[in-house]
Amino acid sequence: MSAVREEPTWHLSGREIAIITAFWTSLAALTVLNRLYDPRSEGLRVITRAGPLVLPFVEAWLWAALTPLVFWISSRSSAAMSRAARLALLVVAGLAVAVFVDVALDLARDFVDAPRRRGGPGFAPRFARFGPLNQLLIYGAVLMAGFAREYFLREQRRAREAVHLEALLAHARLNALRMQLNPHFLFNTLNAVSALVERDPSGVRKMIARLSELLRHTLDTKSPDQIALRDELSFLQRYLDIMAVRFQGKLRVSTAVDEAVLDARVPVFILQPLVENALEHGVSRASGEAEVDVHARREGDVLIVSVRDRGPGLEAQPEGVGLTNTRARLAALYGDRASVTLASLPEGGAAAELRLPWRDA
Repeated sequence: MSAVREEPTWHLSGREIAIITAFWTSLAALTVLNRLYDPRSEGLRVITRAGPLVLPFVEAWLWAALTPLVFWISSRSSAAMSRAARLALLVVAGLAVAVFVDVALDLARDFVDAPRRRGGPGFAPRFARFGPLNQLLIYGAVLMAGFAREYFLREQRRAREAVHLEALLAHARLNALRMQLNPHFLFNTLNAVSALVERDPSGVRKMIARLSELLRHTLDTKSPDQIALRDELSFLQRYLDIMAVRFQGKLRVSTAVDEAVLDARVPVFILQPLVENALEHGVSRASGEAEVDVHARREGDVLIVSVRDRGPGLEAQPEGVGLTNTRARLAALYGDRASVTLASLPEGGAAAELRLPWRDA
């Protein structure tokens, strides 16, 4: 699972640049409309003068071009800097930006409205009247927007990192639960093998061969957490081949699975504990031929898999490692959207029903 990729917070996306441009352009358009229809102005005759119409757009687009720079300043003045250094950086940068914008607007004003300003006082009186003060206030507003954006992006990054860590923990927990099943499964299977060593040596050899295939599959840490139901049934069949030797031909397994659900995604190694529970607590205590039925169907957005045995039914006893582990894995993968239940059947025996949210492989 790859780490979360971190982008520099001062890097603006194309969408953000478009929003900044649209904001400043809209602000300039509102300023122009206000001047056109202000009853204290010269009315619509102002259209004949280019200055009042052009200058708001020049100023707005100038600030649109400077906004990424101000955002960069807000991101560089991080909390890692001392308070004095941070304040000095913001003030010096603000004064430089304000003076630059004021000078640029004076040049634009001279260019657009040269006849009216010819012979005027030039730049000096504007500085004397604190001309850059308005631009400094605008800089402060843009800087605050930059700080707000910086805070928002950092919170988003923290949220992504938290989600990533939760996913890593969940993945590690699922691997631990899967690995917990291996010794439990191996212990039970070896017990079955040892019981047949003297009675059926050829059957033991067959069981060991099947067991090696199963262990190769279960010890594969690179296998996904979920696989297609058809693959899970194929794995289950190998386990049933081992159990068939153990029960000396007295085990009958029937499988009824709709073709439409074979591609459904299920947790890997999820059916073996249910079948093992049916064999250990149901079939092994039954008289006569041992029977296990496996059914799978879809009901709306739910996949239902049931495992039934023909044993004496449920007894009041604590759940084993397999069922406890199965419940924990379902909770880790699906939360409360999945469940496994056990119930006695009226005709005898017991049924384990697994309900999973439908996911197509």
